[in-house]
Amino acid sequence: MEVILKKSVEGLGAPGDVLKVADGYARNYLLPMQLAVHATERNRRYLEHQKRVIDQQEAKDKERAHEIASQITGVTCTLKRRAGENDRLFGSVTSMDVAEALRAEGFELERRFLELAEPIRELGVFMVPVKLHTDVVVELRVVVEREE
Repeated sequence: MEVILKKSVEGLGAPGDVLKVADGYARNYLLPMQLAVHATERNRRYLEHQKRVIDQQEAKDKERAHEIASQITGVTCTLKRRAGENDRLFGSVTSMDVAEALRAEGFELERRFLELAEPIRELGVFMVPVKLHTDVVVELRVVVEREE
């Protein structure tokens, strides 16, 4: 029996795959668990339609990410923090702090896009990767200065 997978099935395939499986496996496991549907012509057309819709949405998301990337490129985000004698911060600068500073400069960016490996704990200039899309990553210059 031919089926179209709705969900990923270990050892079988990924969502959208059209597979030929044993009749009993389909009737007793895949179909009742709603892991797959019969591979009828209607379901195949629906699958193709869904793939086109997802591809169009992905293209829109990527285009939007490129627009934001072009705006962010060259922007320097300056943060003022209290620091000790050895330029060590009292506390740290997190992705939330950087996102708030960007928001103050007019960029609406969620902190999940900022790939800050670990909080910044000292004064200086840091390059923070901003992953707007799987294919679109830009570097944001973050300057941490001493608060007077």
